[in-house]
Amino acid sequence: MFGPIRSRCGRQAAFVLALGLAVATPVAAQASAVSLGTAQSFVVLAASAVTNTGPSVLNGDLGLAPGTSTSITGFGPPAVVNGSTHAADGVAMQAQADLTTAYNVAASQPAADLSGTDLGNRSLNPGAYKFTSSAQLTGPLTLDAHGNANAQFVFEIGSTLTTASASSVVLINGANPCNVYWQIGSSATLGTTTAFQGNLMALASITLNDGATVIGRALARTGAVTLINNVLDSSSCSIATTPGTPATPGTPGTPGTPGTPGTPGTPGTPGTPGTPGQAAALIAKQAAQATSLTSTTTRNGTTTLQRTPHATCTSGFRATVRGKRIKRVVFSLDGKKFQSQTKGPYVVFVRALPGAHAVGARVTFTDATRAKTLALGYRACADAILRPTSGPAQFTG
Repeated sequence: MFGPIRSRCGRQAAFVLALGLAVATPVAAQASAVSLGTAQSFVVLAASAVTNTGPSVLNGDLGLAPGTSTSITGFGPPAVVNGSTHAADGVAMQAQADLTTAYNVAASQPAADLSGTDLGNRSLNPGAYKFTSSAQLTGPLTLDAHGNANAQFVFEIGSTLTTASASSVVLINGANPCNVYWQIGSSATLGTTTAFQGNLMALASITLNDGATVIGRALARTGAVTLINNVLDSSSCSIATTPGTPATPGTPGTPGTPGTPGTPGTPGTPGTPGTPGQAAALIAKQAAQATSLTSTTTRNGTTTLQRTPHATCTSGFRATVRGKRIKRVVFSLDGKKFQSQTKGPYVVFVRALPGAHAVGARVTFTDATRAKTLALGYRACADAILRPTSGPAQFTG
């Protein structure tokens, strides 16, 4: 899934090569903020149909308007929608109206012309960019906010947007996927395993091929959205709400008769002070335990976290989930989901990135056992096994 980590010399060689292939980028026009209105809660919104194949995960609302609920297909198990579903109701209709407004705001902004160039293997500053016809992404596109968390990126594409397999949009220095807008004059197609970020706003349809992921939204104004084993997540975007009018305070009631004081309870045992940072805390704990086993008590059972060293780990490590009656495992890295599996063995390869990180595994079961989330922090390469110690009835939390 991830490529190997290069040595220092390798990185320098790659950097020199990148300089040699750099494409001149025109100075970007300043981009204005685009408001999605009520469409903000939707991770997928379409007009004619939404079809899914495989164990896709939608972290946000699913909507269709003016199409009917019969045009939403493929979202029974193993697919998961972690949000509300609206089909041809007032909520979906208003979301489509707000999407049209946002689409037009994005399309009308002055922009630097990138027509005829590939978006891949280049770095762009905040601003508005346009393609008079189609746009192609082959490889990584880096969006650099230069430390400004409110930096806006707007892409105005005259016709189609297409990404090659394994392409990616990479955000650095505070860039926020919620502030990246892709206004597409016809349809968008993401190639297999593309790791995309931003809000796709297509006039016609949006198609995500097998294993493509979107941190943002897929919003189609007049056509369909087609999914194949994808993960779409808009949870990092906060949804603003308008405060309601404060109610008039009621009349205070008559004070009741004081009750008899209860017997003081036994003081609890003080907990161990935590270490700042989830990933750093996990790393510190696992470094201390080396290859030993420890049990962590949860509300209704226990889980065991086992960490074993790996002799040759320059390219990363494998994360494995084991247990009984497992129905599905969704793996994430630093809170961002990147793979969903419904058949064992439940194994993913994680590239060893510099700094502190956390690998997560969200596990659901075939019986009534509640879902469980496991986490593993890492800084160096290692094989990691996340394994429940007992049957599914105790693997809860």
